[in-house]
Amino acid sequence: MIAASLRAMPFALALIAFAGSTPALAQYPERPITLIVPYGAGGGTDITARMLAKDLEAVLGKPVTVENRAGGGGWVGWGALAKAAPDGYTIGYLNVPSMYAGYLDRQYNRSESLDSFTPLMNHVLDYNVWAVKADSPFKSVKDIVEAAKKAPETISVSAFGAGSDDHLAILSMQKENGIKLITVHHKSTADAKTGALGGHIQVLGANISEVAEEARAGTIRVLGVMAPERSPFLPDVPTFKEQGFNQVWSVSRGIAAPAGLPKNVQDTLTAALEKTLNSAEHQQKAKQLSLEPRVIKGDAYVKFLKDNEVSTKALMGW
Repeated sequence: MIAASLRAMPFALALIAFAGSTPALAQYPERPITLIVPYGAGGGTDITARMLAKDLEAVLGKPVTVENRAGGGGWVGWGALAKAAPDGYTIGYLNVPSMYAGYLDRQYNRSESLDSFTPLMNHVLDYNVWAVKADSPFKSVKDIVEAAKKAPETISVSAFGAGSDDHLAILSMQKENGIKLITVHHKSTADAKTGALGGHIQVLGANISEVAEEARAGTIRVLGVMAPERSPFLPDVPTFKEQGFNQVWSVSRGIAAPAGLPKNVQDTLTAALEKTLNSAEHQQKAKQLSLEPRVIKGDAYVKFLKDNEVSTKALMGW
């Protein structure tokens, strides 16, 4: 018995030595994190991202650096995110419905899709509005619809690419009311505002955060908000539903990682994002920018994205 025990000792000692040489499981995060924004600096997503990055790095304890990857209707950035290592050190914004066009529209022949990402959490919902310059004869959404019925294809409305939230709102309004509008696509909200204020387009299609400041200053008049209820940032502006139009549209800006993200990293990021978004400091910053943080996480966020994908596909005929 003793001899057998002695013979087993070298093997046992070898196991102990091997176990002692095995590195401990790395604690995430150990290094800085890159946050990809699929649009240029200064836009709504970029402003949202920089607000988030500063607060998120305080929670995670590591720097979070915003990286702008503009181009391709957002797919330069989304493509880079999809191809990044699924280790939690590269995350980025998903903007829906805009991102759906890149793979639902067959002309692009893109291999990536929603399945190329690990959706983590929605950050903000920015509802759509229709607005006009201050001296416009249009005082309500009904005024626009009636004018379009009397003279089809004479009322121009701004949008930002096929399948964008602004574009879907136009298509839905046309379908609901049997009207034909002129859709004018712009590269940026700044260009669209210039067009509206200069009289080159009659109606500015935009999001609440993009017009709230001008609306409060009186340089533009917001005719309606496409939200379930009135916006706290534009409390005097009626919803489309209040005016008899069944329209609820918004842009969702949420955070995702590449597909295949390990569960422990996903849980860490989700918890950190939720803590950040719910903090009083972050809520106050968002309020100052007329942004509405809306936590939708995990399976609920995946369902939210898939439901929006289905409705976008149906309206666009893709």
